[in-house]
Amino acid sequence: MTEPMFRDDAYLTRTTARVVAVTEMGIVLDRTIFYAQGGGQPGDVGRLLRQDGTAIPVANAVYGEDRSAIAHVPAPDAPGVGDDLVGEDVVAEIDWDVRHKRMRVHTALHLLSVVLPYPVTGGAIGDGDGRLDFDLPEAGLDKDEIADTLNGLIARDAPVSERWISDAELDANPSLVKTMSVKPPRGAGRVRLVAIGDIDLQPCGGTHVKRTSEIGRVLVTDVQKKGKQNRRVRIALADDAG
Repeated sequence: MTEPMFRDDAYLTRTTARVVAVTEMGIVLDRTIFYAQGGGQPGDVGRLLRQDGTAIPVANAVYGEDRSAIAHVPAPDAPGVGDDLVGEDVVAEIDWDVRHKRMRVHTALHLLSVVLPYPVTGGAIGDGDGRLDFDLPEAGLDKDEIADTLNGLIARDAPVSERWISDAELDANPSLVKTMSVKPPRGAGRVRLVAIGDIDLQPCGGTHVKRTSEIGRVLVTDVQKKGKQNRRVRIALADDAG
């Protein structure tokens, strides 16, 4: 198993870890700060530093079949990785600039689901931008109005916190789940809730900033019709929109 350190502290950028396996999927560590791809959020990029100083660039991090292990996918230009790596202590480093943008976007998307309180049918997080798809038959969404309301919530500087509830508690409160296409990560008997002040509360396994003000100003870049009852709303970090 891989200890997912990012769940307890999304601000960790570097840690030591031991290689426990090298598989077709990648390099498995006993613990990691690399977020594993899931829930619309890409896996982290970064590098693993070996004892001899060799750097192995990491292009992605993914879960194994039973989600108990996380594999670090070497980049195409990475040096050869073999079984001799197993048992070695390495230093894992993430690309913080990339991760932090994703954390800001992810938290902003939670707030977007408050601005537009409709069932969410899909979503994706990019490097400085993201989108949510809503089950919303009516057109006429106003980009500027959405952006103004969203930035108003961001400016409240609300704290972002996490806590855990049991699967049974979630089953007793189904209204917490906003996403129709992506179900909360389950199977371990408990589910992680992310609270944004008194603004929002929903299950999520991703990484988020500590306060909404850290997101910065966002733009609503597009509203698209995606099918009869689907509306896609795209946002971008204003300081990254160029």
